[in-house]
Amino acid sequence: MSHALAQRAVPLLTPELPGTGGLVRVAEEDFSVEELPLYEASGAGEHLLLTVEKRGLSTPELVRALTGALGASDRDAGTAGLKDKRAVTVQRISVRTGKSPEQALQLAGPGYRVLSAARHSSKLRPGHLRGNRFRIVVRGVGPEAQARAEAVCNRLRALGAANLFGPQRFGKYGDNAALGEAILLRQKQVRDRFLRRMALSALQSELFNRCLAARVADGLFSTAVRGDVLKKRATGGLFVCEDAAADTPRVESGEVDPAGPLPGHSFFAARDEALAREQAVLAEAHIDPACFAAGGDEMEGARRPYRVPVEELAISAPDPEGLALTFVLPKGSYAVAVLREVLKTDVAEADFSA
Repeated sequence: MSHALAQRAVPLLTPELPGTGGLVRVAEEDFSVEELPLYEASGAGEHLLLTVEKRGLSTPELVRALTGALGASDRDAGTAGLKDKRAVTVQRISVRTGKSPEQALQLAGPGYRVLSAARHSSKLRPGHLRGNRFRIVVRGVGPEAQARAEAVCNRLRALGAANLFGPQRFGKYGDNAALGEAILLRQKQVRDRFLRRMALSALQSELFNRCLAARVADGLFSTAVRGDVLKKRATGGLFVCEDAAADTPRVESGEVDPAGPLPGHSFFAARDEALAREQAVLAEAHIDPACFAAGGDEMEGARRPYRVPVEELAISAPDPEGLALTFVLPKGSYAVAVLREVLKTDVAEADFSA
């Protein structure tokens, strides 16, 4: 096994602007995230759609507590996403149960409380959320921190954030992508389906990060390249860039975003210059696209925008030595994409997905 898949850092978008420094996760209350629902409860059906606040609990631990209290099994529960344990989080959970919404509203236990409950017609599925609202407090900053943060945030409001995968994606020891490579090369057999899927996904994530890193390094973050796969923000539709000069203003305005590869054997292909750039990244990582077929259904591939908008971005000062950042990111994006630009320090320990 080569060391070609050591994690590749994505360059900063604002390297010339000084950061605030500081510490995150000093207390659970300093890190909060709230799911933004994709739809409201239908009002009828065999499922309860719950909004739950938790702290000090993982999402699976919360699910077990709720299903136990509602007389249901874990198979009867559905979630839109996983939320961090060391944080205060608000998320939706569905449970198929005969209990009433009024009974569910009485539920509370160590580390959680039910905020709302209503009947719904179907089970909540992964990805069934619009995005996440973050509030992150940075401690131990100096008097110039707010002005520095404002300068960086002004750039992010205009540019968007690099839609990178954070360190958590690659496992505690950062070796999940290398395991994914070994699976594709048939150097290792992994029978555990969850571990196999996680490793192959980490491999795709690392290759995406490398394509994104090359894009930023070459000054192509907010411009179109001939052959790019472009994604419409309003509809999610994909199309290939035929004329970079014509499509670059659409990228700059935020109408569309270049979408990089989560490589696989069956996904929307780039062409021309954009395809050559993606192939160069695979070649540098010593990955032969022919091996993707060994991943089966778990390695079909997909497209992910290189850039995401940072909405409702605001800064406040809860105390003389602290800053609070609030912002909204689309589902699947990482808070570290914003934190690393503002702090300009290693924030891997603060990283969690949305």
